[in-house]
Amino acid sequence: MNAQKNHLGPLPALIFSSRWLQLPLYLGLIVAQGLYVVQFLRELWHLLHTVLLHGGVSEAAAAAGQSAETAIMLTVLGLIDVVMISNLLVMVIVGGYETFVSRLRLEGHPDQPEWLSHVNAAVLKVKLATAIIGISSIHLLATFIKAHELDTKTMLWQTLLHLTFVVSAVAIAAIDRIMSPPKHADH
Repeated sequence: MNAQKNHLGPLPALIFSSRWLQLPLYLGLIVAQGLYVVQFLRELWHLLHTVLLHGGVSEAAAAAGQSAETAIMLTVLGLIDVVMISNLLVMVIVGGYETFVSRLRLEGHPDQPEWLSHVNAAVLKVKLATAIIGISSIHLLATFIKAHELDTKTMLWQTLLHLTFVVSAVAIAAIDRIMSPPKHADH
């Protein structure tokens, strides 16, 4: 009887199977993740080389009139940016695959991310919006650190873009809350 319940007709089976077309997309994001690892290692090597051999100021930073502290801070912010984008990729790869393609069957695995146990499309959207705000914050901080190099219009547009991300995330979270209000426990 259970076999009859799980049997789909040809058209529903084709439609349901089409979710596997997303697999190459997730595999491509894994390749992109690898490229971010290479980028991180390059930037880290550049930072170590600059600090250890040149006392903290690269030729480009010196030409731009940056102090060693500012140059190091901007490079570290770049490293943090790479890590945050990489975290975003993990959320999209793992959460998206789990939500839209197939279960990963990680229950009981010691390394299962806590958030994965209750992920769905709405939760994934809110987590992605929050991660984008974090990435945007890093970029905005870097912009203000080198404010003397940028015109006011550029800084204004970056600030407005960041605020747009914040408002969008709040709107997504509010819509999610309206669509699925919290369940009240009976006492």
